[in-house]
Amino acid sequence: MDRNVRTTDDVLALMDGLFAPEADRWTADGASWWDAFYADRSREVPFFADKPDENLDAHLRQGRIAPGRVLELGCGPGRNAVHLASLGFEVDAVDLSPAALVWARERAEEAGVGSIRFHHGDAFALTAAGAALTGPYDLIYDSGCFHHLPPHRRISYLALLERCLAPGGHFALTCFAAGEGGMGSELPDAELYLTGGLHGGLAYTDDELRRVFSGLTEIELRRMNDEAPESPLFGESFLWTALFRRAADRAADRAADQG
Repeated sequence: MDRNVRTTDDVLALMDGLFAPEADRWTADGASWWDAFYADRSREVPFFADKPDENLDAHLRQGRIAPGRVLELGCGPGRNAVHLASLGFEVDAVDLSPAALVWARERAEEAGVGSIRFHHGDAFALTAAGAALTGPYDLIYDSGCFHHLPPHRRISYLALLERCLAPGGHFALTCFAAGEGGMGSELPDAELYLTGGLHGGLAYTDDELRRVFSGLTEIELRRMNDEAPESPLFGESFLWTALFRRAADRAADRAADQG
């Protein structure tokens, strides 16, 4: 008999276990899969290129976000972290994969930026109460992490934003887009638990993203621009890009949640 569920964290851990071990891309146990993914740096993976997201570049050029403290979730080989640090941001970059972080540190050293702190591990654990990354952060950036989470971990993700995003701060996201020209699984949430996998990542509609992040103010939500291979920016139209802002007054946050 195993009757150990007492807390929300216990429930979330129980639901993690409903997926096959080889489907795990979001807990510490998923690190080996990501290490294998990053092992061959010569693979033709679009986001292996050492260039920042086109939407991040646009936000910066248009003055939507200004230098400050940044938390990047799932930084991979560090392309966005290095770009932000080169512009004066103070960056905490997190990834499950030691191999990705070795590559990211090499890129940071080559670029001569020293304002990045790389952290290995589970972002939910690293940002928990009393943990290493306490915030508040002026920007939380996620390019390709959110869509690898199972449905129940959206609860953990929203709690991370609540803990770590500064009042008035911004949250920027790129994730798989559902529909024509999109990418990722469009299976309903319930079916994912029946199949025991995430099928490479979850696709979202724009309305689904608005619903998930309804406690934040939408600044922009659009398909990412396609960028040619020779472009200095990364861009693939099978992704959404979104920018949200947290209310400057936490009381306004609570009112939005209740409304």
